[in-house]
Amino acid sequence: MDQAEQLRKIIKAGTVNRPRARVITVTSGKGGVGKSNTAINLAIQFRKRDKRVIILDADFGLANIEIMFGTVPKYNLSDLIYQGKNIREIITRGPMDVGFVSGGSGIAGLSNLSRDSLNFIIQKLSELDSIADIIIIDTGAGVSDAVMEFLVASGEILLVATPEPTSITDAYSLLKVLNRHHRFSSETTEIKMISNKVKSEREGEMLFDKLNSVISRYLKMPVTYLGSVPEDSQLAKAVMQQQPVSLKEPQSKSAAAFETIAARLLGEEDRRTGDRGMRSFLTRFINGGR
Repeated sequence: MDQAEQLRKIIKAGTVNRPRARVITVTSGKGGVGKSNTAINLAIQFRKRDKRVIILDADFGLANIEIMFGTVPKYNLSDLIYQGKNIREIITRGPMDVGFVSGGSGIAGLSNLSRDSLNFIIQKLSELDSIADIIIIDTGAGVSDAVMEFLVASGEILLVATPEPTSITDAYSLLKVLNRHHRFSSETTEIKMISNKVKSEREGEMLFDKLNSVISRYLKMPVTYLGSVPEDSQLAKAVMQQQPVSLKEPQSKSAAAFETIAARLLGEEDRRTGDRGMRSFLTRFINGGR
C-alpha cells in the first residue's frame, strides 16, 4: 500500500458522522483584481447570516488578509506543523469573529513532510470542520504550481476578474492551465465567476459573456456567473483604513453586491452533497504530491 493510499484510509476513517465544512477557494489570474478583498467581504456577509467562517490565507508571502484585517497573527500554520501548537491557537480572530489562519510557509512545505507528519497535520487541520461552517481559501494569484494544487483539490472555485484586458486574458490562462491538469475534473469542480470593479451590472455580465464564450469554445469547461461588484470609492476608502467595506460602509453599493453574492452562494449550499469538508480537500491536495 503506497503512502497516498494509507492517507486516504486514515482520512476516510475519520469522516464518519463528523461535521463537514463547505470549502470555497477564491482565486484570480493576476494580482490587483480584488481577490483577497472579495474573500474577506464574503466572509463578513456569511457571518451576518450566522455562519462560522475561517479564512485560510494561502497567498504565500503577501499576508493580504492580515493587512486588510489590520491584525497580526501570533502564530501561523508553520507553528502547528513544527512548534506543536493546536488548531485553535493558530486561528486569529478578525472583525465579527471571522477566523483566519496564516499559511506562512507551512502549506508550501506539506509535500516535503514524512507520512507520520502528514497524518498529524491531516488530523489537526481536519478539526476546522467542527470549528467552521465555511472555510474560504485565499490562493495566490496566477498559475503557479502551488495555486494549481489548491484549485485541483477544490470542489468549489470562485474566480475574480475585472474588465481590464490583462485580467481577462490572465483569467483565461488560469482556467486553461487548470483544465489541462491531469487531476482536474469539471464533473467534480464548480467554477463560478465574479466580475469586480465594474461600472454597471451590464458591464459585469458582458465581462462574463466575453470570457465564457472563449472558455466554452476552446476549453469546454462549465463556468457560472455569480454577479458583479461595482467600482466604489467607499470600498477603496475602507481598504485604506484596513476595514472590510461590508462593515465600514454596509449601505455602500459594493457591500450590497457582496451581500447579494453571499446570499446566492448560500442558496446553492444544499446542491453540494457528499464530497465536502476540509478532510476531503486535504485528501485531494495531498494526493496531488504523491
